[in-house]
Amino acid sequence: MSETELGPAVVAEVIESRRITPESTDEVRHIVLRVDEPSFRYHEGQSIGVVVPGPHAFGNKYHMRRYSIANDRITSNDDSIEFSILVRRCFYIDPVNGERYPGVASNFLCDAKVGQKISVTGPYKSPFNVPVDNQANLVMIGVGTGIAPFRAFIQHLYRQQGRWKGQVRLFYGARTGVDMLYMNDHNSDLKEYFDEETFMAYNALANRPLMSDTEVLEQALDRHVEEAWSLMQQPNTYVCVAGLSKVQQVMDRVFSEIAGSSENWEALKAQMVQQGRWSQLLYS
Repeated sequence: MSETELGPAVVAEVIESRRITPESTDEVRHIVLRVDEPSFRYHEGQSIGVVVPGPHAFGNKYHMRRYSIANDRITSNDDSIEFSILVRRCFYIDPVNGERYPGVASNFLCDAKVGQKISVTGPYKSPFNVPVDNQANLVMIGVGTGIAPFRAFIQHLYRQQGRWKGQVRLFYGARTGVDMLYMNDHNSDLKEYFDEETFMAYNALANRPLMSDTEVLEQALDRHVEEAWSLMQQPNTYVCVAGLSKVQQVMDRVFSEIAGSSENWEALKAQMVQQGRWSQLLYS
């Protein structure tokens, strides 16, 4: 990857790096970055690219990975701006030799110390279409670090927009209570919105060993599918989906069942896509 392919980069300083999962499970860190560049501004749902200097495999000088911004815009007269990202320390298995290798960007970020300077690009256009009319409904479905942009949306709707009159629903699955990231006893900043009359989070926990996040999400959707389906019938409901690609399979099964057939479900989803009310960001 060349500097031209990367696009313009700015320097960001690590202000905070905090592990928000227990030692017994996958490491996920909440990392706060500061950019002292007046032209660097972002909106909820956008992502930034983290540039990891090389050399890397295949002779690449740089490695870049995108991460969703996990907070809403903060209005300030200062030239600097701070934003947070969620990073899961990743590893992959070589299919040929079976060796385990660390993910380049995730391990670089998880190992970064407070005060360290890193290069970031963007911000990049958001894949999500979030309503601006406070009468509209918003349904968010996701797992793992896919909750990052949803956290930003919820903050924006209730902190910046004021009293939101439409219904806001979050469907999220986690293997344990601590794995809920921003909704557990240690990191509970989304709980402050539970007092809002229009907000509700439906979180399921694993009820048997070795369940995946997507399997747990399926439980959350199963338990409240009637409400989600009812909201989707309304012409002012927007749906945002984020997380592992397996989330798509979970939604297709759950909503095809309540729709009466997969054809009925696909028809409704296609209608929402056409009307700009369905958006998603899925990754393998």
